[in-house]
Amino acid sequence: MAARKLRTTFAARKHSEAPAPRQIPYPRLEWPIVIHGGQYIPLAWKDIAGWASDDHAQAYKAFRVSCTSIAAQQNPPDDSKALGASLREPCRLAKARAITDDATARAFFEENFVPLQISRLGEDAGFVTGYYEPILEGSRTRTDVFNVPVYRRPSNLFVRGFTQDSPSLPNKGPVYRKIGRRKLVPYYDRAQIEDGAIAGRGLEICWLKDQTDLLFAQIQGSARIRLQDGSTIRINYDAHNGYPYTAVGRILIERGIIPREQMSMQKIREWMEQNPDGANEVRRQNRAYVFFRQVPLSDKDEPVGAQGVPLTPGRSIAVDNSLHVYGTLFFIEGELPIESPQAKTPFRRLMVAQDTGSAITGPARADIYYGAGAEAGRISGRFRHNMRFVMLVPKRVDPVERGRKMPLPDPRPSEKIAKLFPQTDPLKDKPNEPAGGVKPSAAPATSAQVTEKVPLPQARPVTKPGRTGLRLRRFIRHRGG
Repeated sequence: MAARKLRTTFAARKHSEAPAPRQIPYPRLEWPIVIHGGQYIPLAWKDIAGWASDDHAQAYKAFRVSCTSIAAQQNPPDDSKALGASLREPCRLAKARAITDDATARAFFEENFVPLQISRLGEDAGFVTGYYEPILEGSRTRTDVFNVPVYRRPSNLFVRGFTQDSPSLPNKGPVYRKIGRRKLVPYYDRAQIEDGAIAGRGLEICWLKDQTDLLFAQIQGSARIRLQDGSTIRINYDAHNGYPYTAVGRILIERGIIPREQMSMQKIREWMEQNPDGANEVRRQNRAYVFFRQVPLSDKDEPVGAQGVPLTPGRSIAVDNSLHVYGTLFFIEGELPIESPQAKTPFRRLMVAQDTGSAITGPARADIYYGAGAEAGRISGRFRHNMRFVMLVPKRVDPVERGRKMPLPDPRPSEKIAKLFPQTDPLKDKPNEPAGGVKPSAAPATSAQVTEKVPLPQARPVTKPGRTGLRLRRFIRHRGG
């Protein structure tokens, strides 16, 4: 009796511990976020080097600027990017709180986000460069000194899916010009435009001293132009001619003109000033060309990024907008040559994605906006360094939390069950056939190979004649057959 009771208890316990029956069909669950071409590792806040020592109040201020644009979206589209529309909730909270002290700002980020270290697949770090807003000398009219035009977007420039009066156009992809009524051909490249392909159409915003000034303004995407009468005009990126960007610095490195470890924007400018003929040839290797628009900004205002908000020096970054939404927070940690070209200044800051660029591609790739003027240009031009990227993800899309809800695969059957129901692969068991489905002719069988009897065909069934047969016999009999 005791043994029987023990067996009954054990069976009941085993039954209670059995897994619950799987729900079929599977419920619709929110899968963990996917960063195309990238990988990520969940972190704890204490594992982020330099997180506690950053100026979180300044980062919070820059984040609220992005939230202005995010909150203005009445009906945001379903976005396939990593964070989608998940920043709307943290932005709603940030808009309601004007935080000015560092401790409260840090608590806000830690309460509403989770950190993920991200990088390209197979790599353990990201890559950063720097950009700035040049301050150039120019003129409203053409003179002997100022003879390089700054063009606005031409009216014959077409991008599929956009109208000619679209306020903004993509910075990647093909661009066309129309010939006749329907024929579209690639737009003019840099050499053709510099040679006057669109001159005389009233597209000139102003005039600069040389092509190097224009090239640097196009690379940076904006510029402040001080005119001869003392006034200043501001220009921002508006469109491009459809050709991929070719880095002039890379050409100079490949040709052995400037060593890789010495490469900077300042070095490029110095070489071009000393070698005008060579500069003309190297510059035209970059067939990409940028068109500008004039923007109503004063000298005290920062340039406006692709998100449509003013940039913050040292806090705004340009990212790959095909992967990341504007307003995404990245903590970037590493060393940069800020104090001097050889310096290794610690850089540990929370940055906000507010801009983009055609050369900025990949999940852990950023271009740091460092300010306006020559000094900002000298510093940012030295940035070409591997850095650690940590992306802050809103808690509602926490991949760790979502992963806990993901269904596990069915348990593996026991060895006994596997033997009773062997799994066979019909494709593996099927003999290989040549391409085209033509089977090879069978080889002639020898007498030793023929061991089985060949089946004979079945006897033809006996059927009774129908009415047609009777009529045929009567016809034959009538004719004397």
